[in-house]
Amino acid sequence: MVSIKFGTSGWRGLIARDFTFDNVRIAAQGVADYLKADLANKNSPIHGRKPIVIIGHDTRFLGREFSLAVAEVLAANGLTPLLCNRPAPTPVIAYTIRKRGAIGGINMTASHNPPEYQGLKLSMHNGAGAPSEVTKQIEGTIEKLQKKNWSFKAAVIGTFECKTIDPQPDYLKQIKKFIDFDAIKRAKMKIAVNLMYGTGRGYLDTLLTEAGAKLTLFNDELNPLFGGHHPEPNEEGMAEVSAFVRSGKAQLGLGLDGDADRFGIVDKDGTWLTPNQILALALYHLKKNRGWTGAVVRTVPTSHQVDAVAEMLGVKVHETPVGFKYIGALMESEPIIVGGEESGGLSVKGHVPEKDGILACLLMAELVAVEKKSLGQILKQLEKKSGEFHTDRINIAIQPEKKAALIARLSAGLDKVGPFKVEKFITTDGFKFLLPNSEWVAFRASGTEPVFRCYIEAKTSAQLAKLCKECRKLLAS
Repeated sequence: MVSIKFGTSGWRGLIARDFTFDNVRIAAQGVADYLKADLANKNSPIHGRKPIVIIGHDTRFLGREFSLAVAEVLAANGLTPLLCNRPAPTPVIAYTIRKRGAIGGINMTASHNPPEYQGLKLSMHNGAGAPSEVTKQIEGTIEKLQKKNWSFKAAVIGTFECKTIDPQPDYLKQIKKFIDFDAIKRAKMKIAVNLMYGTGRGYLDTLLTEAGAKLTLFNDELNPLFGGHHPEPNEEGMAEVSAFVRSGKAQLGLGLDGDADRFGIVDKDGTWLTPNQILALALYHLKKNRGWTGAVVRTVPTSHQVDAVAEMLGVKVHETPVGFKYIGALMESEPIIVGGEESGGLSVKGHVPEKDGILACLLMAELVAVEKKSLGQILKQLEKKSGEFHTDRINIAIQPEKKAALIARLSAGLDKVGPFKVEKFITTDGFKFLLPNSEWVAFRASGTEPVFRCYIEAKTSAQLAKLCKECRKLLAS
């Protein structure tokens, strides 16, 4: 019996081992039971709505077939599934939920994970990822169903008939509200775009082409194996684009992960910019050039470069636990200019409370067009006032029997990290230690593997190396 657990962004598992049709159906039944109970709750925001659930999938193996299996279970429970007519980005599904007044959505995606993984992500009626209090209820229901040996008499895999919808036109119309495409058109930009064999095909490239940009596309065909790589637009995943831009054939490189909720940005000189830097640039642009008002929200391990830019601009900063669902919740309740996280998620005021890599890429193209400078030049201007920020994230394997003792040690607080004095201890999510000179380290235990994630920020590259060494020593002792 597979334990079906929802992490920060849904349930994920290895196809054919954990992620099977039987397990997908039982997970779908758990979701259906939750949605039916919520529909019947007079205090629920979905009470009285039509029981529409948006269903989508990314470009992974059996994505459509898994989606139809979910749709069949939902339909058997009196709900109305609407299936996206082609692989759909997570932000597109989030917007479609809101646009159609649906009670929620299910996306079959494992995001940036390797191709042998598949996933099931639940979104709420507002397009935000399901919070932990919801997924815990669903996990409990699934466990009860498993103990009862629940089964479902299904049609032949892939043959269930479900009404389909095309979410693209409404989403493209929505994005055009947030981006100055005329500025991009005037700049006559040359842009390299890495679609990573994912769902961003037909979205980011279509919008940039309409804006008159000259595009060179990478990995824009369908390939469920993602070319043998992780579909993640990190420095390694964007290396081909970086080389192309460095050769002078484009002035900007943009990339998306498998379900287009994460972004990758390459500057004019071929440098891959971190999501931390992109969040700071997005805040700068929307406040300075657009005149937007409100606060900024970031997760605990996201760079304080965002805070430095916010201080320059007179903007308040909110800090949340890891997971965009926490950022999204705040964006729904308060005026937030932009929210983001170090792992590559970003959204803006008035859009969906979900990561949108397409929007993030377009914002950076607009910033370059408006300021007529490279992103690196803009960052250097900001760093003249704030100083530099050097960040790193390292994963350190910990023997399972030592994990509890290490957590107990960190939770008690530390006076020093190596020779560096701890000035403040933050336990919003994991263990974060603020050090002198606006430097810090943070530790989070992985919930799925015997690993501690260590996040580090320093003011110089030499100091970053020292802190990385001290963190490794601390976790090894």
